[in-house]
Amino acid sequence: MAPGGNRGWLLRLVIAFSFAQGAVSMARPAVSYRALALGADERAIGVIAGVYALLPLFAAVPLGRRTDHGRCAPLLPIGVVLISGGCAMSGIAGSLWAMAIWSGVMGLGHLCFVIGAQSLVARQSAPHEQDRNFGHFTIGASLGQLVGPIAAGALIGGRDMAATSALALLVAGAGGAVAFTSLWRIESRTTAKSREEQGERVPVRRILRARGVPAGIFVSLAVLSATDILTAYLPVVGEHRGIAPSVIGLLLSLRAAATIACRLVLTPLLRLLGRTLLLTVTCLLAALLCAGIALPVPVWALAVILAVLGFCLGVGQPLSMTTVVQAAPEGARSTALALRLTGNRLGQVAAPASAGLVAGVAGVAAPFVMLAALLLLSAGVAVRTPKRPGGPRSAARERPKGSGLRRTSDI
Repeated sequence: MAPGGNRGWLLRLVIAFSFAQGAVSMARPAVSYRALALGADERAIGVIAGVYALLPLFAAVPLGRRTDHGRCAPLLPIGVVLISGGCAMSGIAGSLWAMAIWSGVMGLGHLCFVIGAQSLVARQSAPHEQDRNFGHFTIGASLGQLVGPIAAGALIGGRDMAATSALALLVAGAGGAVAFTSLWRIESRTTAKSREEQGERVPVRRILRARGVPAGIFVSLAVLSATDILTAYLPVVGEHRGIAPSVIGLLLSLRAAATIACRLVLTPLLRLLGRTLLLTVTCLLAALLCAGIALPVPVWALAVILAVLGFCLGVGQPLSMTTVVQAAPEGARSTALALRLTGNRLGQVAAPASAGLVAGVAGVAAPFVMLAALLLLSAGVAVRTPKRPGGPRSAARERPKGSGLRRTSDI
């Protein structure tokens, strides 16, 4: 199957990603509630959330290198096994240290799945289809983020928080395993074989010096850090403000639903504003909204803030993927995507740990002010993002001869 051909593989990948991400999105708040029930404070929550990203931090680039010169598909079932196992074992664990370790296993599984899946989209999509296909691919993540918190909120509650949160983690593990059903023969043998014949490895320094790659990495880091801290710390805010876990689950799912809506209309937004302006405006608005969460607003106002914030955060991930892929040297795109994920994981290690320290000193709303500053900085970086990340050659690749602009709007 040549890039730009039949897209049945993309639908199946979105379905698998929905279940895998749903398991993670259900498990993350459940881990926070279970840790609170086991006696954790805000700082311990930050450490556990940071460990989720620690193991993947060291594995991303080697996995990207391997994928550049081999197949993508084997990483997908490996990721599902680690995600499901990490969720289930977090529910069984009886100490904060054990929960931190299994949270790291869950994060490693998520990394394996995402590197394999993103590389598959980059490899099996024509250049002019990448914005659209990455946008559709990330709908899978948003669907998981929509359903996961609702399911967690429905199961967690009552007097025995430790038991109900453990049940939610076991259910998350079982739900993640459903992703296996969509992974059969998802990768084209033709594209996999062509990758195995690639030449020498491109140095990491050369990848990072490509114009557009650092900007794409930083914007992705900021956006994912915002999503991650929202997931980990909104339950803590809810505890302090007397908001029930079921309501917090609905609020997190509202944010995810708005992100799905954004990605469904991403192509017309790109036509209207262009990639650079769209990234800049949404990062700037997201910064203001994150600062709004720190205010003692009523639940209905918090819902409005999270809905608009979710729409803004929906832009950063797919466009940063396309920016990195189109800017990276030929034969190093999986490694470039892995470097982007390394930046994400650095943010996921540093941001929750920093948030835990800030929350311990200045209160649970303070991490959202920190996020606002990070997103404001990312808006400044987005302004400098090139319209065509790879320069003239990239622009030539993005619209093959005879394709025209109409192809980019195919849904």
